[in-house]
Amino acid sequence: MTILGTLLKNKRAGEAHLAWNLPALAGPEVLGLNSSDFEHEGVIPKAHAGKRAGGENRSPALAWSGTPEGTAQLLLVVQDIDSPTRIPFVHCVALLEPDLVALSTGALNAGSLVQGVRVLRSGMGRGYLGPEPIKGHGPHRYVFQLFALPTAITSAEGDAPLDTAKPRAVLVTAIGPALARGRLDGLYTR
Repeated sequence: MTILGTLLKNKRAGEAHLAWNLPALAGPEVLGLNSSDFEHEGVIPKAHAGKRAGGENRSPALAWSGTPEGTAQLLLVVQDIDSPTRIPFVHCVALLEPDLVALSTGALNAGSLVQGVRVLRSGMGRGYLGPEPIKGHGPHRYVFQLFALPTAITSAEGDAPLDTAKPRAVLVTAIGPALARGRLDGLYTR
């Protein structure tokens, strides 16, 4: 795998297609998003990495502040901007009730039943997928993005059910601009 990572070293999705850059999700950057498990631009602990990377595939604890009045729903999206793909790989999409201010470790995992949290499909399967970058590809940046939406997302593109829709089909139905948004970047390499 190290050879593949070396061959793909310069192939990276980049920030252009992040949920952060979708016009409907633009808005003031006033949500304070943080984690007790890692600092902004810090290394994501191995426990939160995927199983193939030796981790436990548990979503990190997250907390936020500054949710504005009038927020109908919070949208959380986690993407890898360094994946060797055309667009950033989606590691998690979740819809959250606007009165929530934190998520405990593992709250975004598939099968987790946390009140006020609706975990949707990610790039592969359902729920949080921990970092599993290709060996030798170098550091990957995982972008945790939280959006305060003025209108709740109730169905995906083409009225597809949210639980089975691909992440992009969910994101394009957001009606914006966002009332507020926050971002937390974490790094992982192997």
